[in-house]
Amino acid sequence: MKRTPAALGIALTALCTLVFESAQGSPNFGQGGGGWNAEELAVLTSLRIRELPAAPRDLSNAFQDSAAAAALGKLLFFDTRFSRNQAVSCASCHDPGRQFQDGRAVGVGLGVGSRRSMPIVGAGFSPWLFWDGRKDSVWSQALGPLEDPVEHGGNRLQYARLMQMYYRQTYQEIFGPLPEFSHLPEDAGPRGSTAEKEAWLALDEAARDGISRVFANMGKAIAAYEKTLSFNPSRLDLYINEVLNGKRDVHSVFTPQEVRGLRLFIGKGQCVSCHNGPLLTDQQFHNTGVPPRDPDSPDQGRASALSKVRDDEFNCAGRFSDAKLGQCEELRFLVAQDGHTVGAFKTPGLRDVALRPPYMHAGQFASLDAVVLHYVNAPHAAVGHSELTHLHKSPDKTKGETEARRPIDLSPAEQQDLVAFLQTLSTN
Repeated sequence: MKRTPAALGIALTALCTLVFESAQGSPNFGQGGGGWNAEELAVLTSLRIRELPAAPRDLSNAFQDSAAAAALGKLLFFDTRFSRNQAVSCASCHDPGRQFQDGRAVGVGLGVGSRRSMPIVGAGFSPWLFWDGRKDSVWSQALGPLEDPVEHGGNRLQYARLMQMYYRQTYQEIFGPLPEFSHLPEDAGPRGSTAEKEAWLALDEAARDGISRVFANMGKAIAAYEKTLSFNPSRLDLYINEVLNGKRDVHSVFTPQEVRGLRLFIGKGQCVSCHNGPLLTDQQFHNTGVPPRDPDSPDQGRASALSKVRDDEFNCAGRFSDAKLGQCEELRFLVAQDGHTVGAFKTPGLRDVALRPPYMHAGQFASLDAVVLHYVNAPHAAVGHSELTHLHKSPDKTKGETEARRPIDLSPAEQQDLVAFLQTLSTN
């Protein structure tokens, strides 16, 4: 569900209360180094990577914990044959050497996309995938680029044939028998060229279902592989451990500037309102007035994705899901479109953030300095309503509501402190 800023504050307070009550049993709690008070220590504790629980079970993917499926998924993840030009793989945009993203403002496959490639480590902790949340599982997300004409650009039957040609035995050991494709055309799929779509419609329902099931299982294998990926501790984690253990010489881990930045992050800067928990994200969608990449056609964000995820044949409630009736609660209680979803994008996690510029959903900002300055300036949103502004009614009823900025008031020195802290979130 979409959470309002007030609801997010309540959720964060509840989280910190639980951490605070749990941590009170520690002999050193409340006596940490660095001059942090008990409430601040509770927030710091909640940010440690060691506090990250096991990823929630995806009931729509019965193979998520299969080592064999993960091994197959890893092979598929790096296999460039699963693209129209035989040159694009999942790793093209999610490069392990770049924190599983590509360092570009927008993704590049067969063509050029309109949004930035998101890192995939920890993706299984989110109920919604992509910047706009148009997919409700990691396995369903993995399928989208395969059929996208500007990414992999292939078609469903082509992929099923490749599975038969190169991975038949492994696939069948995990998922059962592959359908027979020898009597079918070379290419067919519900997306792609006119000829491919016509060939797809000419297939009988049983053939389409069998091909789509192979396609869905590819996604489930890739999701099993992605679940094996994790973050290593950062300097932030080391610092928090030292503080909680009562070490007084914590400046050997953090510089005074980095400590000041951390204080701003959980306090005056309000960053922790959305960037909370061990992954430093609330997994929700927010409009913060980020300028559109194309001013003439602003990206609608979450608002444009609600119908897509509901109608997706590979969603939790679809026939290729392993979930039982009634288990798809996130999808069931998906809120209808409202003003909060227009121009709203997913809160990205901040682990390793300094290693993966540019920033925002379409790479609008080249540096972390520019990101922080954006929140200080609090511009009005080009579409929808920015959460960095507030609405108030004019005394003149003919003018209706007007927007007023409520920027985060940070001095230039404080902005530098905050950026210095963000550098500590990297694992290498």
